[in-house]
Amino acid sequence: MPHLHTRRATVDDLPALKTLWLAANLPADELETRLTEFQVVEADGVLAGALGLQFVRQHARLHSEDYTDFSVADAARELFWERIQKLAAHHGVFRVWTQEASPFWPRWGFQPANTEILERLPTEWKNLEGRWLTLELKNEEAITTALQTQFGDLGAPEKLANSRLEKSARQLRLMITILGFGIFFVCAAIAVWLLRHHPLAPR
Repeated sequence: MPHLHTRRATVDDLPALKTLWLAANLPADELETRLTEFQVVEADGVLAGALGLQFVRQHARLHSEDYTDFSVADAARELFWERIQKLAAHHGVFRVWTQEASPFWPRWGFQPANTEILERLPTEWKNLEGRWLTLELKNEEAITTALQTQFGDLGAPEKLANSRLEKSARQLRLMITILGFGIFFVCAAIAVWLLRHHPLAPR
């Protein structure tokens, strides 16, 4: 078994990748524009295969997998899968999808997606034909519920503070209104007293 090494594809890999894609009847021109999605495996320093990894929000898709030497395919897939899990964790992925037919992926937990699960498939991929396999990395519903609960708890003190602030503001407005009326009546009383005790002299 040659020494295998996985890494992200670079522009220098394009000639070898295009040869690989064309031999596999993959849309080489389209895939070339999505070079940054690809992970490659080298066997003793020579490109031996590639696998596309596309991210859409909290979902990842494995696609366009192919090898120049399928004798190293499963060993390469194990390395790819280690790398994919790290990248998925970095991107906060909940679920991984693929239409690849290799029996390797079901052995690592991928299951056929039923109708209910397919409803979670990102809209960007719904027009792709073929059978979907999927693997849940994180429970999306549990995480969403936990976040809602956490943010709800965090929001309670803020709501209480806002309520107290509004109450204080109402009390302040009431005090200012009462003080304003008080000053008005005092001024009016002073004006009446002055008129009674110091009437204006006739011209």
